[in-house]
Amino acid sequence: MKNMTIHSQQTVYCTPRTICAKADVSLACLTEVVAAKSLPAILGGNDSVEGQSIFAAEPVEVFEFSLHQSAPFEKLRNVLSKYQKKGSGTFSGFSCGWIGYFGYELGRFIEKLPAGAVDDLGFPVIRLGFYDKAILYDHPTGEFTLTALECEGQSETAAEKFAVLNGWFDQARAASVPALANANIESIAADTVASNMTKAMYLEAIAKIKHYIIEGDTYQINLSQRFEKPFSARPVDVFHWQNRFNPSPFAAYLAWDDRAVVSASPELFLEVAGQTITTKPIKGTRPRNPLLPDQSPENAKHFHDLVMSEKEQAELAMIVDLERNDLARMCLPGTRGVSCGRQIEAFPTVYHAVATVRGQLALPPGPQRIVEILKASFPGGSITGAPKIRSMEIIDELEPTARGVYTGSVGWIGLNFDLCWHIAIRTVLISGQKAYIQAGGGIVADSDSHAEWDETLTKALALLAGIDAVNAWES
Repeated sequence: MKNMTIHSQQTVYCTPRTICAKADVSLACLTEVVAAKSLPAILGGNDSVEGQSIFAAEPVEVFEFSLHQSAPFEKLRNVLSKYQKKGSGTFSGFSCGWIGYFGYELGRFIEKLPAGAVDDLGFPVIRLGFYDKAILYDHPTGEFTLTALECEGQSETAAEKFAVLNGWFDQARAASVPALANANIESIAADTVASNMTKAMYLEAIAKIKHYIIEGDTYQINLSQRFEKPFSARPVDVFHWQNRFNPSPFAAYLAWDDRAVVSASPELFLEVAGQTITTKPIKGTRPRNPLLPDQSPENAKHFHDLVMSEKEQAELAMIVDLERNDLARMCLPGTRGVSCGRQIEAFPTVYHAVATVRGQLALPPGPQRIVEILKASFPGGSITGAPKIRSMEIIDELEPTARGVYTGSVGWIGLNFDLCWHIAIRTVLISGQKAYIQAGGGIVADSDSHAEWDETLTKALALLAGIDAVNAWES
């Protein structure tokens, strides 16, 4: 890494600096440049992002926690305490800080859960990089901002870091982006792709879930399967493809060694701005043909079916209640509630039913608050089931492999301890010459087992198409 890492646990005081930047570069070309740097972390980068895209690389420190280790929250609290804002000034949003992910199996360290599912991919449970410089793009205004930290113990000044970031703009002006082609989603037979569960296994798992529901163990379980495809392209090309043909508001690209996390998530897990915390669970999915208008008979039928589905209405209501209870554990009494009820949102290839729950945090900003938020809410209820703990026990029993990054959370923690994390769904994991895509759905008592199987295929199709497209371009 270019910047010298300070390896001791002594507190490093940092002063945030920001400047506006004029740059006539495309986000795709900037992505191409930043992805080639050391340990890139890109959040957003497409036109469906409503707020801010972040382009960062060359972290001064990386924190990893693996499944065989112990005391993750003590270690996390310590590492989050290391870099502190100097001075009394306040700022909002991301102005440098930690970017990375928390894997689903972090939940094993919150509750006493079984560990039957095999961790065959071996991704870290936590991987965060501390980025002391970044390019920010504000989508509402179309303006770039450079942000950098003056850190005690570093020889590189904020001005020198700004010069590095401006150099990225210069490189982006000269960069080109692969001319990737779209793929015909309807031509892909997802049920022929290698999976960690056969259709018979998946249907048997659904039958067991229904038995657990009848016995009163649970009301709903989010069951998933993991697809696997050969991969011969650059990981960033998958991100390019997603941002062009399957853009999502919480797109993300993280890469290190021969691994990458490439996410096209539509779902906000948690956002903290000051004392306000927000979550937006998704429950309910229908296909959407991106080549047809929403008013077309095909899309209109799927939209109306989701609007009227009593099953999906009940699923979302259960998860909203679970999320309200999670927020109640960390919010001031009487402040948390549903700020926006069930709405149908359109994404490139699917329709989703979404609700918004919001509250006011009791603890002040700081590392301890981050830890308490994780312990109270992780993993998200929309991808476990209700009640959460029993649902996670059943998931571990029925899914043969550990989820890893899938249904964990990807995002950032700012120097001011604001944060934005999304649920790691619609996410491609790349490890060497393999790409992994996992998809699932909520199982309730009256679920149609074959329809639930089909829903996992619908959710995976766009990502499978992206893998095929970039593999074809590379060859």
